[in-house]
Amino acid sequence: MTRTVLRWIVVVGVLLAPAASFAEISCTREGLKAATDLYIAAQTKGDIAGLPLAKGLGYVENFKPMNIDEGLIKKPMKIDHQRSLLDTSTCQTYTEIMVSDKAAPYALGTRLRVNHGLIAEIEMMWTTTGYWGFNIDNYLKYTSSEDWGVIPTAKRDTRSTLEAAATAYLDAFLEGKKDLVPWGYPCQRTEGGMYTGKGSPMDSCDVGVPSGVNIANRHFVVDETIGAVVAFCTFGAGGPNGGSGAPDTHLFRVENGKLRFVHTMTHLLQANGPGKGAGPGKGARGGQGKGPAPQK
Repeated sequence: MTRTVLRWIVVVGVLLAPAASFAEISCTREGLKAATDLYIAAQTKGDIAGLPLAKGLGYVENFKPMNIDEGLIKKPMKIDHQRSLLDTSTCQTYTEIMVSDKAAPYALGTRLRVNHGLIAEIEMMWTTTGYWGFNIDNYLKYTSSEDWGVIPTAKRDTRSTLEAAATAYLDAFLEGKKDLVPWGYPCQRTEGGMYTGKGSPMDSCDVGVPSGVNIANRHFVVDETIGAVVAFCTFGAGGPNGGSGAPDTHLFRVENGKLRFVHTMTHLLQANGPGKGAGPGKGARGGQGKGPAPQK
C-alpha cells in the first residue's frame, strides 16, 4: 500500500467519523433516545457542536424564533432532573429539565424534531425566578418522586386517548366543561412548583381551573409507552386586553384513560399577571412576559 493511498484512507476515515457518530439518530425509540442524550449533553456543556443539526434548523424559545447562538441552549447547566417523551409517530421528543442552581435556577421543556437523522427543529419553553409560580425546589421535589415508568403493553392507552385527555383538560379552561375531563384519583398537579396534592387517595387535579381562558396554538408530543403527552401552547390568547397569550407547556401522565399527573410551566412574569399574584391556576389571562435575558 502506497503512502498516498494510506493518506487518503486516513482522511476519509476522519471525514466519516462525525457521520458515524450521528447515524444512530432516527425515528425509532432508540434513535430518538440517542437524540435526547445528545441534547442533554449539549445543554449540560452549553455547547451545540455535538448536535447533528440540519441546515435551516428552526430554533424557538417561548414561541419566538431566534438565533440558536443567542439561545438558552448555549448556557451550561447542571441538570438535576430530566424526563423524556419519545414520539415515534411524529419523530419528535420532549425533555423536561430541572436545574436547581441557586444562582440560576431553571425549569424548562425542550422539543426536538428529527428529520432523516438530523435535528431539524428545537423548541424550548423555560421559566426561572420571577415567573408565574416558579419554585424549583418544590418542582424538583415532587416531579422527581413521581412514577412515570413504562406502562405494560396490554394496559397502554392509545395515542388518540392521550391526546383527547390533554385536549379535554385544556378545553375546560375556555368552555368550563370540566365534566368532560377524565379526572383520575389520585391526581397531583405541579404548577411551576405549586403543588395540589396532600397525599390523599382522593387528591384531584380539578382545582383552580377557571373558565373563559383560551389555551391556543397547541402542538403535541405523545409517548404511549409511558402514558404521557405534552402540549406546547399559549395560555390566555385573545383575552380582554388582547395579546397572544403566555407561552406554556402542559405535561400529562395518563393511566387507564385517567389523569394521574399534570405539570405546567408558564413563561409569564408575576408582575404581568392581572392583580397581585394572579396566574394561570387562578384564572390569569395575562400577556406574554418579556422576562430577563438568559444568563450565559
